[in-house]
Amino acid sequence: MTVHLHNLTNNDRNFDDIADHFSKKVYGSLKGQIRLAILKRDLAEHLPSQRLKVLDVGAGLAQISLSLATHHDVIISDISQNMINKAKLSANELNVTPQFIVSPYQKLHQHLHKQKFDVILCHAVLEWLSDPKQIMAFFDEYLADDGVLSLCFYNPASLVYRNLVMGNFYQLDKPKPADNKSLTPNNPVAYQDVQHWLSKQGYVILCQSGIRVFSDYAPLKRGGLNNPDDVVAMELKYSQTHPFWQMGRYLHILAKKQRK
Repeated sequence: MTVHLHNLTNNDRNFDDIADHFSKKVYGSLKGQIRLAILKRDLAEHLPSQRLKVLDVGAGLAQISLSLATHHDVIISDISQNMINKAKLSANELNVTPQFIVSPYQKLHQHLHKQKFDVILCHAVLEWLSDPKQIMAFFDEYLADDGVLSLCFYNPASLVYRNLVMGNFYQLDKPKPADNKSLTPNNPVAYQDVQHWLSKQGYVILCQSGIRVFSDYAPLKRGGLNNPDDVVAMELKYSQTHPFWQMGRYLHILAKKQRK
């Protein structure tokens, strides 16, 4: 079932116009393999074993939530009709039947009503919101007590570090805004801000991982860098090791909502 709730009223990014580009650039590459491997590892280690109610907010192609739909009750939402269409094709291939909703998260209440979820996934969404802090109230409303929030977001420190490594010092002094086809966000949220938001609302962090902690920074593909399986294995190995995890292009935080 697909529910349509349109009329976006803010400046949040919609990837309708570059859904194919997104699919090839992110998940048709080693970058996507690394992201999926780390997200699946983290969730497998920390989610309860019983059947869960799962909400994926800004799901995009929904690979993670579709994998969870084999054993859990899943709702997949995104503001992009094109992204939802691609996710539905994947669902058919996997023979799973999650519910699909085309809507910005601000309008999901029109369908979710008073539901509570054991798990909320929000991956690569914060950095594309016009006011990312506001989504914390949404999580608080729809995540059950003792529920788990899976929050993956672009790490602005990684962009600074990459420009330093590549010698692009001019980008540090006068950053050039990314164009509409770029998957590099112009307004990423700092880790410290996200950590503060979670702490203020009483979440307990279960794990923190960096995604692509070294492979993006390697200017020369030599040695083990030429073997994708080895790269994924090393990314997994160092994804939670200090200080390497903090340099991930993306950061993944699993946090548990405390009972009030």
